[in-house]
Amino acid sequence: MKNGAWGGLLMLTLAAMLWGTTGTAQALSPAGLPAHWVGALRLLFSGAFFAAYLGLVARADLAGVRAANLPWRLLALAAASMAVYNLSFFAGVKASSVAVGTAIALGSGPIWAGVLQLVLLRRSPSGAWWLGTLLAVAGGSLMVLGSAGELALSGYGIGLCLVAGLPYAVYALASQRMVNTVPAPVITLFVFSGAALCALPLAWAASGWPATAPGGWLAVVYLGVAATGVAYLLFTHALARVSGSTAVSMCLIEPLTAFFLAIAVLGERPPAAAYAGLALVLLGLALVVRAELRLPARSAA
Repeated sequence: MKNGAWGGLLMLTLAAMLWGTTGTAQALSPAGLPAHWVGALRLLFSGAFFAAYLGLVARADLAGVRAANLPWRLLALAAASMAVYNLSFFAGVKASSVAVGTAIALGSGPIWAGVLQLVLLRRSPSGAWWLGTLLAVAGGSLMVLGSAGELALSGYGIGLCLVAGLPYAVYALASQRMVNTVPAPVITLFVFSGAALCALPLAWAASGWPATAPGGWLAVVYLGVAATGVAYLLFTHALARVSGSTAVSMCLIEPLTAFFLAIAVLGERPPAAAYAGLALVLLGLALVVRAELRLPARSAA
């Protein structure tokens, strides 16, 4: 268990670091692509990545799968959840601000995951997990909000980002239910392709056809292949090794990566409050990792 958990935690760390590059990639790309299309197109490109990965690297995983034996209801639930998460998150960020939206969406996800585990599985994460998660959520919020300038607050945008954390937690727990019987690349292919099929017509209905400079398309390809495709492949593999609630909490490594990239690449100079948040995130994640490593054999979720 210990070696498996450490491997899973490493995968989650790498995945969250890739997610943390999202803001920098968008900041360095030309403006113009509507937020709905950013979310929908990154799902489309990630689906293409998973199809290529299965065709070129993991053919054995696909060959051993029979369509009749796939958990279609769970796949549909995970796909719909991922589509709702992407659209609500990007729309919420646009309606409020990147700082507020990111803090609320990232912060609510682990809380939703812990509540769902308690309600659906009748088993609450440990007290150490809750303490660590709450500290990490508080620290992540302090990092994001403390680094922002004048905050744009919108009840509509805040509501969308708060809601976004719920489908993300549902996606994580549904994927974990499947990961021991269905290969991770197969799960990600069906989930993200299905999510793209849901999100693309909704993005068109909301914003019409997309148009942006070539640099904008390059940014979306990066978001789809690296920050979504590779990252969620690692995340799904990790779900076979750690609990779902811990997996969602480890996503709070994302603001750490964004924080350091903002300093190193964008030249930002965060205030002292952001560094205090950094310390809280590190302390909280240390407690989450300790709680995960103290579990016996991996008990789902």
